[in-house]
Amino acid sequence: MFHIVLIEPEIPPNTGNIGRLCLATGATLHLVGPLGFSTDDRTLKRAGLDYWAEVDCRHWPDFATLQAAAAPDARFFYLTTKTRRPYWEEQFQPGDHLVFGRESKGLPEPLLAAHPRQCLTIPQKNVRSLNLATAAGIVLFEAVRQQHCGR
Repeated sequence: MFHIVLIEPEIPPNTGNIGRLCLATGATLHLVGPLGFSTDDRTLKRAGLDYWAEVDCRHWPDFATLQAAAAPDARFFYLTTKTRRPYWEEQFQPGDHLVFGRESKGLPEPLLAAHPRQCLTIPQKNVRSLNLATAAGIVLFEAVRQQHCGR
């Protein structure tokens, strides 16, 4: 249905929790390297519970390779604090890719600059950013909600 893309994730428990979110919603998890951990990491598997083996998880050496392998009409949305367009303004479609960056730095500036109309944010007060797994859950479940409830 949907695709969650993590570019260079650094913290295994975040990725494990996002894997569980993907399994719960039928989404595919894409891990774009280099990763800040091994996918054999115990903390990754602990966060994903005993579901990790069932997660549809795909590994990519870089983002360009993932994009080249995607369908020609695939849509990518880039989640960032560096835009003002809230995620709920987008009408998500099955097959959309929701792209998140590293916990410490977010998505690379050149990637955001190349796709300004596909940049989305989660409006927030009093903090710089949310936990990666929390952010992925917020946007992924909005996309799923739109499919089941309409806009």
